[in-house]
Amino acid sequence: MQITIGEAAELCGGKLLCGNPENTITNVCTDSRQAGPGSLFVPLKGERTDAHIFIPAVFAAGAAAAFTQESVELPLEGALIAVPDTADALQQLGAAYRRRFTGPVVGITGSVGKTTTKEMVALALSARYCVMKTQGNQNSQVGVPQTMFQFEEDTEAAVIEMGMSQFGEMARLAKIAAPQFAVMTNIGVSHIENLHTQENIMQEKLHITDGFIPESVLVLNGDDKMLATLRGKMLFNTLFVGTAPWCDYRAVQIESQEGKTYFVMEHESRRLPVVLPVLGTHQVTNALSALAMADVLHVDLQAAAAALATYKPLAMRQQIHKVGGITIIDDSYNASPDAVRGALNVLCSFPHRRVAILGDMLELGRVSHEAHKSCGQYAAKAGVDLLITVGQEAAAITEGAKSENPALPSIHCGDNTEAVQVLKRAIQPDDTILVKGSRGMHMEKVVAFLLKNYA
Repeated sequence: MQITIGEAAELCGGKLLCGNPENTITNVCTDSRQAGPGSLFVPLKGERTDAHIFIPAVFAAGAAAAFTQESVELPLEGALIAVPDTADALQQLGAAYRRRFTGPVVGITGSVGKTTTKEMVALALSARYCVMKTQGNQNSQVGVPQTMFQFEEDTEAAVIEMGMSQFGEMARLAKIAAPQFAVMTNIGVSHIENLHTQENIMQEKLHITDGFIPESVLVLNGDDKMLATLRGKMLFNTLFVGTAPWCDYRAVQIESQEGKTYFVMEHESRRLPVVLPVLGTHQVTNALSALAMADVLHVDLQAAAAALATYKPLAMRQQIHKVGGITIIDDSYNASPDAVRGALNVLCSFPHRRVAILGDMLELGRVSHEAHKSCGQYAAKAGVDLLITVGQEAAAITEGAKSENPALPSIHCGDNTEAVQVLKRAIQPDDTILVKGSRGMHMEKVVAFLLKNYA
């Protein structure tokens, strides 16, 4: 990143209160602990903390500039830019900086699988382009504008993850990232507490296309019931991926062996063998989206498939650990009903005894009980041998499992500490153990216990 303080003030509609407008900003941060020479610090007002109190500290650390929406005693050691709202100013500056990039930008959204699909699309495009991608899970109203500052002179394409949980959020993100291409993975019930219906979720996510141009393309998962209803209804170029015969990019001959998934991609008259070093049919759709987008952006498909063969799961996203005679499937980063069912399919593809440790799925509102119960029924049908549930909402998972199979051993725990005590007594040699729950449940603590005590 390279921008002067004066330019930053002008681009976000701010007023420079003090400091040299010719000095350079080389990075933007909202965490005062990350501020240093060249930093523009954006103090955000949260429910618990107003980060304006850290402005003197960031200047002491060498920061070049800071935004402020409050009165601050002058003079200070760096440049201070007054704005009506620091969060809005961050988004305005991010949007303005994004417009300096003229290459293709691909937006990724969906209820489940955004981060994995983002990684796969970036990997497939890397067979031709120098790709900038969202780091980690920076897909929010704060994370997306910060990602815009990662564009560099050698960037040739970008893949931006875009998440939303409230009405209007995707429209704002679309103004910032301005993707000309997009992938939508699915429409589930995540955040239905705020958005009320799946139809609302889909319509909100479709705002990712607000800035589309005639050459734009939207890639949709044809295996998703909600997205399949959009077939033939879009006013711009749309491609469907999936296993249905009518999909533009179709997966056939899907097989799983020794931790890998094999399939053949069919598109028009082409057939392309693909190998993924991960398990799960949901990963096939993610890979198809990556291949379709690579094809749209003129990447050789064989080269894109070769790149996908090197994919490695991110931390806490279906990472498989073999320790002390047991197999751990760490999928603890987050959870939704669709994601839980996909993870259970992966678990039940393993031999020997299958143990599922499932925590609460949060933000499901009025559908929470039924969604948890349905996952319990699915676990029983899929072939889980021992079910351990964690949290208040997850009690309904146990209820559902028992209604489907009263003989299935199932234990409900109030928290992770209790779940660990159950595991100490329950684990047997050769077990395969799935750990999954919403981010707020901190299920990674259960994984940490397993890795520490069975390594």
